[in-house]
Amino acid sequence: MQVREGMSDVVLTVGPSHTLREAAEKMTEKGLGAALVTDAEKPVACIITERDILISLGHGEDPDSERVVAHMSSSVITASPDWSLERAAAEMSRRGIRHLVVYDDGELVGVLSMRDIVHVWTSEGATSGMTPG
Repeated sequence: MQVREGMSDVVLTVGPSHTLREAAEKMTEKGLGAALVTDAEKPVACIITERDILISLGHGEDPDSERVVAHMSSSVITASPDWSLERAAAEMSRRGIRHLVVYDDGELVGVLSMRDIVHVWTSEGATSGMTPG
């Protein structure tokens, strides 16, 4: 199976000046674990994840005053929709991340999460094609 078959084409965007609470509310509303951060001054989107928000809360920071820009990851890892899900999972594992931003010919087409991969691999009749071991 390929990334295009597992990715979500629902892409949530927030601005760098949004508060962490605003980002968390939008992510919760859409049922997503990450949002892309778009900024007119930066050509490439960044990403904020539920993990980034949790780390901030764990440090006792106020989600109503902390801004996304201070917690987002600026190095977004991208994938092609033609990649296999195995390749995507291996890349996520190697880099210690849970989301890949999917581009097709330079155009943003979706986001693939580890949760998406597990969902595809555990749906009725699906197999990953990976051998145990």
